[in-house]
Amino acid sequence: MAISFSTYDITYNIPDKDKISDWINEVIENEGFKLGDVNYFFCSDEYILKINRQYLNHDYTTDIITFDYSTRRKISGDIVISIPTVTLNAERFQVSFQQEVLRVIIHGILHLIGYKDSTDDEKEQMRQAENLSLLFLETNF
Repeated sequence: MAISFSTYDITYNIPDKDKISDWINEVIENEGFKLGDVNYFFCSDEYILKINRQYLNHDYTTDIITFDYSTRRKISGDIVISIPTVTLNAERFQVSFQQEVLRVIIHGILHLIGYKDSTDDEKEQMRQAENLSLLFLETNF
C-alpha cells in the first residue's frame, strides 16, 4: 500500500515526500487504521473548480476535495489540493505556505479516517486533530 504525490496542470514539488509519507502513515496507525492507497493530486483553482462542479455540484473553488475509497479499517482515497487556494489561505491565516499545505494534507487523511467538518462541533474536532497531527510531525520527524 502506498501514498503517491502528483500534480495536474501546475508545477509543484512537495519537499520531503518520504518524511511526509511516514507521518501520514503514523497518523493513520495512531487512529487505529491501516494504510491502503492514498493519492494526492496538487492542482490549480481551475481544475479543482471543475472537479467540484463535476462530482459535488458545487460552483466554487476550495482548498481540498477528498474522495473516500476506504474499506473497513483500511484508508484509501484520492485527495485533490488546490495550491493557489492553499497559498491564499496561508496568507489569510498568517501561517507559512508549508504549514498550511501540511494542514490540508492531513485534513484529507482525517476525512478518510472519519472526521467531519460540517457543524461547529465537527470543525472543532477536526481542528484539534489537525493540530495534534501537526504537533506529532514537529516532535517526531
